[in-house]
Amino acid sequence: MSFALDGVGLIHANGFVALKGVTLKAEKGEHIALIGPSGAGKTSLLSLLGTALQATAGSVTVLNFAPFLQSTGTIKSLRARIGTVHQSPPIPGRQRVVTAILAGKLGQWPAWKSLASLIYPLDIPGAQAALERVDLAEKLFARCDQLSGGQLQRVGIARVLYQQPELILADEPVSALDPTLALATIRLLIADAAARNATLVTSLHAVDLALGNFSRIVGVKAGNIAFDLPAGEVTVPLLHDLYASEGEELPVQAHEPNFLAQANTRNACR
Repeated sequence: MSFALDGVGLIHANGFVALKGVTLKAEKGEHIALIGPSGAGKTSLLSLLGTALQATAGSVTVLNFAPFLQSTGTIKSLRARIGTVHQSPPIPGRQRVVTAILAGKLGQWPAWKSLASLIYPLDIPGAQAALERVDLAEKLFARCDQLSGGQLQRVGIARVLYQQPELILADEPVSALDPTLALATIRLLIADAAARNATLVTSLHAVDLALGNFSRIVGVKAGNIAFDLPAGEVTVPLLHDLYASEGEELPVQAHEPNFLAQANTRNACR
């Protein structure tokens, strides 16, 4: 079991109810796309899985540990096995790209090595190889504040590729990329996870990108799981209901321009 949420609720410090009675499980090696309108709870769900937030109700198990029932050292070791790709990577602007990439291993390295690498990068070839996978090899020694938003997103992805975690959590990881690059980047994340039998959970705004690449789709709405289905069983009516608050137009990014028509045809043939 990669993770298990059972009746999980989450109330933020300001009183906002982000999640309500969420039950969700994943076996090792699964690839899951979270879809749903803005504010539905997708980011909160990923934060729980990444142990950045603690549930206010229910139980959470991640990589066979109940995170907040463990010692500080155990939680630290657990977090080193989880890789998170943020929509806006929390990377200091003055930091060099090579240092940002190597930060992916800080939780796995001893303290002396982590400190030494902040002064002088200890694995330049490893960082270079990770950057090559996201087509940014020429930016190895650039400062992060010299990069565009899309380039920063790809640096965040390269850091997780370098980390090689057992559980990858990606929160809108391609929101700043053009459709072609977004598709290639999602396929890169999936291929990397598949090669290592790692679990991948990605929140995506573009429905076509999710349906075209992930085998399991979880719809999230108003802090609840609206549906949890194989991609082939996600119907157009389900999608319209999921995004009802956003109007009739479903969020797509032109990866599969005819995916709605194809879905309609598929469902009509059942």
